[in-house]
Amino acid sequence: MKRIIPIVVVLGVLGLIGWRLASNKQHIDEKKKPVASGNVVIPVNVIKVAKADVNDQLIKTGTLVPSLESDIMATAGGKLVAVNFELGSYVSKGATIAQIDNKMLQLKTEASELAKSKYESDYKRNKTLLEGDATTEQNVQDIKYNYDNTVNQISQLQQQIADNNIKAPISGQIVVKKLEAGTYVSAGAVLGSIVDISTLKVDVMITEKDAYTLKVGQPVTVTTEVYPSEKFKGTISFISQKGDATHNYQIQVKLPNTSAHPLKAGTYVYVDFARKSNAPLLLIPRTALVESFKNPYVYVVENGKAVVRKIIPGREIGNNVEVVEGINVGEEVVVNGQINLSEGASVKMID
Repeated sequence: MKRIIPIVVVLGVLGLIGWRLASNKQHIDEKKKPVASGNVVIPVNVIKVAKADVNDQLIKTGTLVPSLESDIMATAGGKLVAVNFELGSYVSKGATIAQIDNKMLQLKTEASELAKSKYESDYKRNKTLLEGDATTEQNVQDIKYNYDNTVNQISQLQQQIADNNIKAPISGQIVVKKLEAGTYVSAGAVLGSIVDISTLKVDVMITEKDAYTLKVGQPVTVTTEVYPSEKFKGTISFISQKGDATHNYQIQVKLPNTSAHPLKAGTYVYVDFARKSNAPLLLIPRTALVESFKNPYVYVVENGKAVVRKIIPGREIGNNVEVVEGINVGEEVVVNGQINLSEGASVKMID
């Protein structure tokens, strides 16, 4: 009897522990159950869709660069005996602006000219001797070979002398001077740089949709804070046929540089493509889009519920997006609070 009582007590304790564990599990399971959201009302900001007349400006920023720029390079090696330009000076295309020592080449040319004269005389004399069988055909041909070879050597030496006269590759201003007379240079050495800013250009990147609205030859307006009241006339000279990884396209604009308001390369400018809208557009804020342009949709409020609406977007105009298809004038579109929304969720419109 004494043994039975402890067993009963142990079984009772185990039973109590089991009941407690089961009770706790039921309580935890109750907490895990999803809360019914049917009565949850989500606050959102909305706008009523309307059409508006807009000035569809397309203005991009960029930096002016020279229409032409080139390095002054040595085409042969040797000692610079003359550098006929200074930093800031203007040069004309084709003008000799530096010279490499030609003394040895000139001496070789003179020696070759003497050899040429000798071979020429020998050839004439031996031609006469050949007619009287006083020499051989082989001897005449050898002299003729030496004569032709010397003429070729003179041509090569004259070309080397010409190459040692370094000429300006373009017309423009010297903006870099690296070497002075007395310096030894190798072929390909850069002596300085020239820029031509009689015409300037600026490269900008535009979106895919904008690229299809522009044409080569189209006039544009260029402005800069350097001349706040001036508007410079430019022209689209290039539109890339290939976009980059972000679907942007390179546009190049050229404009003449005037003496009345001279511009410098490196100046920060604004390029206005002067694009106007011909009719009112249906616009919504960019923030109304739930995802990107690759999967564009918005939430429209209907009878206090959020309804998913697929749209076809048009152009981006400032902070707004044109809607081509998907919503109508007068509908209410959610612009803030979409992160908590799902199809059919109850919403409360707030100011």
